[in-house]
Amino acid sequence: FQMKRDSRYSTMAAQQKQEEKLWDAMKISAFVLGTGLLIFTALMNSVSWYVQMIWETSSYFWQTTWLKLYYLFEGREWSLFLFGAGLVPSLAFWCFNGILMVADVTGKPTFITRYRIQLGKNDPVDTQKLRQAIYTALFNQFFISLPMLVPMFYVMKWWGNTFNKELPTFQWFLVELSIFTLTEEILFYYSHRLVHLPLLYKHVHKKHHEWTAPIGVVSIYAHPLEHIFSNTLPVMTGPMIMGSHIVSITAWFSLALVTTSISHCGYHLPFLPSPEFHDFHHLKFNQCYGVLGVLDYLHGTDTVFRQTKAYERHRVLLSFTPLSKSIPESPKRAE
Repeated sequence: FQMKRDSRYSTMAAQQKQEEKLWDAMKISAFVLGTGLLIFTALMNSVSWYVQMIWETSSYFWQTTWLKLYYLFEGREWSLFLFGAGLVPSLAFWCFNGILMVADVTGKPTFITRYRIQLGKNDPVDTQKLRQAIYTALFNQFFISLPMLVPMFYVMKWWGNTFNKELPTFQWFLVELSIFTLTEEILFYYSHRLVHLPLLYKHVHKKHHEWTAPIGVVSIYAHPLEHIFSNTLPVMTGPMIMGSHIVSITAWFSLALVTTSISHCGYHLPFLPSPEFHDFHHLKFNQCYGVLGVLDYLHGTDTVFRQTKAYERHRVLLSFTPLSKSIPESPKRAE
């Protein structure tokens, strides 16, 4: 009887702790969003006239450019969709990763390599492993991502807004971007947790984790099933829910591919988003499953990460001093 009562008290304590943690997360989120809204409102009020002039000028430029492109394709909507949702994001991915691969293979320019996160790893990168990663990335793009654009195209046609001659406003694009990001965070986090289950990890996700010190192109180095359900669908779902314009889709797909490359690149470069969070996942496997880290905090899958120097370095670098120098690892104690 005593053991049952202790067990019940333990369960109640655990539930109370989880509720307190969820409440803390909600308060933090409300504070961050509220503060951000106040700052945004203050900035908009103080520079509204300048913002309005800049926006009107840029809006005209983009609208004119879009119409030129639209008429260039002469109404061939599938070709336009393939160009915007397929070709442009792929070029953004390979141009960005081409620069990174030069640094990975040659160790130059030092402006990039001095910002390496896992010191001594991929210095230089194993060229045989790199070739395999490139082949797999190309396979996933041409034989998985590209065919998946076909059903997406018909979903967007059903919405009827994707090829509108009038571009969405910048304000509406920001709303869409917020929804895209939230949708990706939810779908990626839970699908990623799923492929870490022992059976799926062994047969599916283990391929991606062959790289404990990742590089940019490894962002889409994955088993075909993982590339469908964890890499591609979380990014595609937001625009399909919103019935977005092809220009919004192009910008979002390009942004998603470049940011996931940054997360995997292995370098904490100045003025770019911090890759420390996902790099730590590759190093430890059972931490930091998400993109933004919100769900990791709520589910307690970042507790180990928060106790490390990597967590202290997990911020945008606003100087040219590598964080590995300004926030070095603690010296190991002699046994």
